[in-house]
Amino acid sequence: MNPDKIVVGLDIGTTKICCLVGRRNEFGKLEILGMGKANSEGVVRGTVQNIDKTVEAIRRAVKIAEDQANIDIKVVNVGVAGSHIRSVQRTGSITRTSDNEISLADVKRLTDDMHRHLIQPGDEILHVMPQEYTVDYEKGVQDPVGMNGVRLEGSFHLITAQSQAIANLKKCVSRAGLQLDELILQPLASSMAVLSDEEKEVGVVLVDIGGGTTDIAVFKDHVIRHTAVLPFGGAIVTSDIKQGCAVLPAQAEALKVKFGNAVAQKTSEDEFISIPGLRDRAPKEISRRNLAHIIEARMEEILELVALEIERTGYSHTDLPAGLVITGGGAQLQELRPLADLLTGLETRLGLPNEHLGKSKIEVVKSPMYATTVGLVLAGYRPSLDDRLARRLEAADHHHAAPTAPQPRADERRPAAPKPKDNSGGNGSGLFRSIFDKAKGLLIDDFDDKQY
Repeated sequence: MNPDKIVVGLDIGTTKICCLVGRRNEFGKLEILGMGKANSEGVVRGTVQNIDKTVEAIRRAVKIAEDQANIDIKVVNVGVAGSHIRSVQRTGSITRTSDNEISLADVKRLTDDMHRHLIQPGDEILHVMPQEYTVDYEKGVQDPVGMNGVRLEGSFHLITAQSQAIANLKKCVSRAGLQLDELILQPLASSMAVLSDEEKEVGVVLVDIGGGTTDIAVFKDHVIRHTAVLPFGGAIVTSDIKQGCAVLPAQAEALKVKFGNAVAQKTSEDEFISIPGLRDRAPKEISRRNLAHIIEARMEEILELVALEIERTGYSHTDLPAGLVITGGGAQLQELRPLADLLTGLETRLGLPNEHLGKSKIEVVKSPMYATTVGLVLAGYRPSLDDRLARRLEAADHHHAAPTAPQPRADERRPAAPKPKDNSGGNGSGLFRSIFDKAKGLLIDDFDDKQY
C-alpha cells in the first residue's frame, strides 16, 4: 500500500454533491484531508436532469475540497444511483485445454465473458459480481484458483444501468475538468463504509436512504446477493411536509430535520411548532403530532418496499441474522429504527462510517449522510483483478529468475532514498473490478448541512 496515495470520492446526489479527499495513515485508517459540498439542483432521483447546473455544483464542491486539502484534484471515483439501476443473475462457463491448476487468468477470462452477455436494449453493465463457481462437478466453490479442473462455471450478479444516464453523468464529470477513475453503485460504496466482514458473512441488508433514492443491498457469505434502487428518499418526505403543512420547501426541510419523527405515537399532542408567516402575515402553528403522521406514512411506504425486496431474495429472517443496517441522510430521522424493526421484522442498527476513519478535523464526515462518499474513497484502496494478476505474474517471474550475485551484508547496504510524496490527487485502481478480493440526533451546525 502506498502511504502517499490520495483518493477522491465524488457523490453526485439529489440534494447535495459532496467531494471527499482521503489518504490512509500508518494504521490503515482513512484520514480526511478535505471535504467540499454544494447544493445539487440538476439531479432528480439520482439521475442528472440538467448538465450545466450539475457541472457548476461539482466545480464548487471540488474547489472547496481542493482548498482544504491543498491539492489539485484531477481523478475521482463517482457513485451512481437512480431508478434505472437493475440487477440480474447470469451464469457462464469456459472449457480449459487441460486439467491443471485454475489460474487467476482463467477466472478473469470467465468474468470478462460476462460483460458480453445480452442485456436490455439501452442498458450497459456496471458491475459483474461472482456468486459461486463450479469446477467440473464440484459445486459451491467460492475461490477456484489453485483447483484442478477442465470446466469452470460461474454464477454472477450483474448490475446494469441506463446507458444515457451513465453518459450524462460522465459528461458532467468531464466538463468539470475531472477524470473518472471508477463508477461505483452507491449502495456498494456505502457497504464498504458501514458494514463489517462478519455482517456480510452471516447475512445483512443495507438500506441507504438518500435524498432522491433508497438503495438496497443484501449480503450473504461475503457475497452480494441482491441490489435494488427505490425512487423514493428524503426529498419526497420534504415534499409531503410542504404540501401537508402548506409551508415553503426550506421550511418543510427544517421541520423534518429539527422536529421530524418517524413514529407519531412518540410525539406529544400538545406540542406545536411556530413557523414564520409570509410577508405581513401572522406566524403559522403546526402540530408536531400531525407532522409526525405525515413523515410516518411515507417512511412506512418506503420500508414496506424494502421488506418486499428482501422477500424477493428468498431469504428468511433466520438467513439474515445481522438484520438491517440503515444509513444515508434519511437514517437520521428520530424513531426510524423501531419503525424499521416493526415493518421488516429485522433487528436494525444505524450505519455510521466510523470504523474506517482515523482522526480528522472534519468530524461531520462521521454522519451517516456521508457513508457513500467515504465508501467511494475507500474503493480506491482495493486492488483490482488486473492488479492481482499482474502481481502474481511478477512473483512467478521473480521465482523463476536466474540466481543473482550475493547481496552485501546489512551493515554494508546503503539506505534507500525516501520516496517522493505524491500529492497529485491520483486515485489508482477502483473497487468493483476487484470483485474477487476477500481482504477484508441531527446536531449539525448550519441548516444547509442538515439536508437529507
